[in-house]
Amino acid sequence: MADLLAYDEFGLFHENAAEFGLPYDHPPLVRRQSVALPDGRTLSALVWGDRPPELVLIHGGAQNAHTWDTVALALDRPLLAVDLPGHGHSGDVSPLGTGRLRADSLADDVAVAIAALAPGAAAVVGMSLGGMTAMCLADRYPDLVRRLVLVDVTPGVTAAKAKAITDFVNGPATFADFDAILARTVQHNPTRSVSSLRRGILHNAVQQPDGSWVWRHRRFAAAAPATAATGTERPDYGPLWDRLGSVRMPVLLIRGMRPQSVVDDADEDEFRRRLPDAEVARIADAGHSVQGDTPLELAARIEQFAPR
Repeated sequence: MADLLAYDEFGLFHENAAEFGLPYDHPPLVRRQSVALPDGRTLSALVWGDRPPELVLIHGGAQNAHTWDTVALALDRPLLAVDLPGHGHSGDVSPLGTGRLRADSLADDVAVAIAALAPGAAAVVGMSLGGMTAMCLADRYPDLVRRLVLVDVTPGVTAAKAKAITDFVNGPATFADFDAILARTVQHNPTRSVSSLRRGILHNAVQQPDGSWVWRHRRFAAAAPATAATGTERPDYGPLWDRLGSVRMPVLLIRGMRPQSVVDDADEDEFRRRLPDAEVARIADAGHSVQGDTPLELAARIEQFAPR
């Protein structure tokens, strides 16, 4: 049996703070909490602070709640960061492996967690698949979404725009050791620090008893078809344009301007046409994962849009 790498999910915040120059006098107050879903599954989340959450953060596909750690440290306010079904510490998308990763079903699950843990949140922030989920939340559960922030996603996303991302996610199912999974991640994210990518892997992968590593979002692969289990199926999100255009709460689109973004000028134009009163913020130094590339600027944009 190979030696297992020690991991404390609450023991790395000081690294996030140091990398981005944030003050760090003591560890933040963060706890993991699970919510039971009606069909018996559980949805897990990180609860930051000891007061009712003011914000809800929903990560993208193949990520987890810890993708927001630096953003949460910078915001320094109570919030809820959800692990989507099939990701992080949450249970599978469905008991029988059906209805996989559809934004409406994800929204139904996340709504249960928000109602239980953050019913009075001032805004819901969703990135990529989390943004699609947030759009459906705003449409189906408007009482839970007072303001909506979409991070580098619109219904105009296509398989072609997301190809580099899905190619990475659809890579090897397992990795022989930590060096192998780190090397592939560094190759995919050449502009990010190795230390930040190492943290991300520790939060988003699980070491097996033989020393190999598997992504957390792929640990259900044995029970479902590969594309569904990896979370990379690409349904047509186009119909969400109509639903997004009908929402009545304030909306902010935050768009990364590097080539890795999946939002182009045509998407932004359509967004503005559908929601003429909405706001758009462009972040020059960010790609698709704005929370990883420029977390401090993202936090500042969220704070400005949804002040405490």
